[in-house]
Amino acid sequence: MTFEIAIVLFIVGTSLVLFITDWVRMDVVALMVLCALALTGLATPTEALSGFSNAAVITVWSMFILSEGLTRAGVANVIGRNLLRFAGQSEQQMILVIMVTAGLMSGVMNNIGVAALMLPVIVDVARRSGLPAPRLLMPLAYGSLLGGLTTLVGTPPNLLISGALNDAGFDAFELFDFTPLGLLILLFGSLFVAYVGRHLLPSKAPEKTDARRGRDLQAQYGLHERMFLLRVPAQSVVVGRTIDEVGLESSARLVLIALMRSGSTRSLPPREMRLAANDLLLVEGRADRFDAMGKWGDLTIEREAPLLKELMSGQIELRELQVAEGSPLVDEPLRHDEFRSRYAANVLALRRGQDVRRSQLAKTTVAVGDRLLVQCDPDKVSALEGSGDFATVAKLTSEELSDVYKLEDSAFILHVPRESEVAGLTLGATRLADAFDFRLLGLFRDGAMHVMPPAEEVIHGGDLLIVQGRTEDIDVLRGLQELDVEYDATPHLHLLDSDGLQLVEATLHPHSSLAGRRVDDVNFRNRVQIELVAIWRNGRPLRTELGRQKLQLGDALLLLGPRERLAHLSQDPDLIVLTPVAVTEVDTSKAPIASSLMLMVVGAVLLGFLPIAIAAVLGATLMVLTRCLTMEAAYRAIDWRAIFLIAGMLPLGIAMERSGAASYLAETVMHALGDRGPWIVIAGLYAVTAMATMIVPTAALVLIMAPVVLSASAELGILPYAPMMAIAMAASASFTSPISHPANVLVMGPGGYRFVDYLKLGVPLTIVVFLVVAVFLPFFWPLRIS
Repeated sequence: MTFEIAIVLFIVGTSLVLFITDWVRMDVVALMVLCALALTGLATPTEALSGFSNAAVITVWSMFILSEGLTRAGVANVIGRNLLRFAGQSEQQMILVIMVTAGLMSGVMNNIGVAALMLPVIVDVARRSGLPAPRLLMPLAYGSLLGGLTTLVGTPPNLLISGALNDAGFDAFELFDFTPLGLLILLFGSLFVAYVGRHLLPSKAPEKTDARRGRDLQAQYGLHERMFLLRVPAQSVVVGRTIDEVGLESSARLVLIALMRSGSTRSLPPREMRLAANDLLLVEGRADRFDAMGKWGDLTIEREAPLLKELMSGQIELRELQVAEGSPLVDEPLRHDEFRSRYAANVLALRRGQDVRRSQLAKTTVAVGDRLLVQCDPDKVSALEGSGDFATVAKLTSEELSDVYKLEDSAFILHVPRESEVAGLTLGATRLADAFDFRLLGLFRDGAMHVMPPAEEVIHGGDLLIVQGRTEDIDVLRGLQELDVEYDATPHLHLLDSDGLQLVEATLHPHSSLAGRRVDDVNFRNRVQIELVAIWRNGRPLRTELGRQKLQLGDALLLLGPRERLAHLSQDPDLIVLTPVAVTEVDTSKAPIASSLMLMVVGAVLLGFLPIAIAAVLGATLMVLTRCLTMEAAYRAIDWRAIFLIAGMLPLGIAMERSGAASYLAETVMHALGDRGPWIVIAGLYAVTAMATMIVPTAALVLIMAPVVLSASAELGILPYAPMMAIAMAASASFTSPISHPANVLVMGPGGYRFVDYLKLGVPLTIVVFLVVAVFLPFFWPLRIS
């Protein structure tokens, strides 16, 4: 092994580790590979950047645009719905038709787009037929993947394999060279899932005809268990205050669904609406936490607390921490409990420029350069300095603390009465910080001061609690305590599926800009005037602390809102609505034009008039010029992460070939399998590729395997067409995990699937595809001596 081979293999190994662990985004990993190859001299600057002008990359992004044009023109929708009319009522026939339909469409369209387009259609089919949606959604995803094997443009790995052949001096695969073997794989794979594999799908009892709607969605997400009523007493301090001022949502973490007053009902009332005596509020949330919070209403403010000068001088240290780049706090909300657990310190205030925040810190997202004023034990200062999470740890003067942070204005003492209901609770159980952003700085008991008491500390009657926060929040607490709780909300649950209000389920579009963002930052209430009431993730519902959750691809979102607002969700490019309020008519006026353009691209390639990359770019351009879609929609249709992944990894093939790393790996394979003949070697390479799809992005995997396969073919003395075709089939058959392909992730939330569900069906289907390839590949692509 030469030094250059060692460097290339190190780069390959490091990239694989990063792909598997997901420590760094996959497109960033690809750019890191590109830079490493250029810096080490394994590729010239021109070669390192050549991926961005590669014909395969250009074809991939052009096909994204062509696919989106067909979708927006209504071509795919019409084809999908018409073909599904032949599905009948039997589960076997329905699965077969769904998979074949998705597969045929994926031959000329991006398979992610096909899955996204047909997802709400299949959910509607499941609802009408009485079949559980999980019995149909995984077959939809797998059908779209199988269909990608049928043409050169069906999936990026096919294009990359063809490009690797061309770069190596061989004739590239033609548009329909994949079709004979691909169609057989689609047929046998669909038959297997429809008649055998369906028994491995999650088995749930058939739901009624309007399943996953109304009461069914309430039951599925467990909402009925969290519904209760609050009645406003005539003499309550909350009378005349706005909903926002009362703190039902911000402090009590309740979702206000409806307000009933004098015989009329206001669904999702605005936050600025004022409460009146005898109002009845239908809310969703945790009643036990609401009850626990109400116990704080009998506490009294004893006196103002000159914190820095009198109470705890000498027992604590105050430090100003500047948040460093790369700190785990960056881009996250400031959670007091987590901060205290990690750093053994209380955050008293946050300063950003001239803005000083001493309250509502739990709703503040930390940024690089923010300065946090913290209280800690003197022994913990050195740990803060050595954590690496803070650029500076500074001690401020008394004048700076007083003039800049004005802590005395936000600190006070709460007295716990002897007979208080709070007595006997632990500090952690009170959830004081979660509800009102209070920080417990110290506890005074029996003449002794306890600085920063632990969460396990039990509160006693007579305790004095030194608290930082807003004194007006105590009034909010008292107001919440005055509300009368009625736990049986059953007579009012019909409001969730009334004429004015409805529950719908949606999932994130594969290209959604909402992925990775916190729910609080998205703010569905302001964005589209609806409420997010639950998230289905990894086979279970999430209903508590939703604001802190980061949305993920594959999440199913339970949304509540007025029908007229929900009706517009189908036009939101970030969401795929699974239970639409009303059928939206698709404008098919551009369908003939879009279809003609796609046929033009195929015809130009088949007749040899244009290379596939030029034909695809021309078709994409004409899609925009003929207004089948806008240029903004075209940009949005492109999966830029995939483009950068492919462009960044392409130079790795050049480096593997030039350095001898590809030959070295091929010799290793030959040493292990070469004596058993070419077909055994091909089978071994197929098996390695198929297993690697579980953890490595398929495009990157193909770019790593292609030079190894080419070198192995040369060692065997055969032309590389059969082994390269086998690798393309193995890479695109990504069935064994939700992360293997975006189409698998897309159906995970709506189908309620777990990781193991993909293994149960994906592994047998992978074996079926392997057997089909093993039997028919020698007929279509016999070995030829080079």
